[in-house]
Amino acid sequence: MIEEEPRLSAQEMIERLEPSLSPWRRVRAVVALLAGLGGTVFVAALWWSEPGPLPGRTHGAFALFTVFCLAWAGYGCWLLTRRVPLFATDRVIAAWIALVASLVTTVGVVGITVQRGLGLGAASAVGGVFVAAALVLLVRAHARRAELLRLKRELTGGEQA
Repeated sequence: MIEEEPRLSAQEMIERLEPSLSPWRRVRAVVALLAGLGGTVFVAALWWSEPGPLPGRTHGAFALFTVFCLAWAGYGCWLLTRRVPLFATDRVIAAWIALVASLVTTVGVVGITVQRGLGLGAASAVGGVFVAAALVLLVRAHARRAELLRLKRELTGGEQA
């Protein structure tokens, strides 16, 4: 008599494909939350502690960096509250945050560089590296998500969830 391994249901297989919050993903979420909150406090403290009036562009830059930090804090908080398989949605969201932040920062730095007549090449190159890295992460995240969703469809018999 041959003993067969117990068969897992489609839902059990799906949960094994993408656990809701693995220990490593929980650490990443806590790091994103703490870094975002820490960055927000740091930038806000710098902004509010300026002794004199600041130009409008400087207020805009401080506001923008505060928004970036709050986005990472929100991402970390959102990730910690998920109790269902995410199918790499978290990676896609993180990659989009990184891409937007790197693009906006690069455009700002290049704009300042052009305005001041400084080394445009260095600013463009450094910004380009960050934008390229964020794009690579975004493409990889979308590919991973598509792969997981394809496997989910196969396991559930093509049903949409």
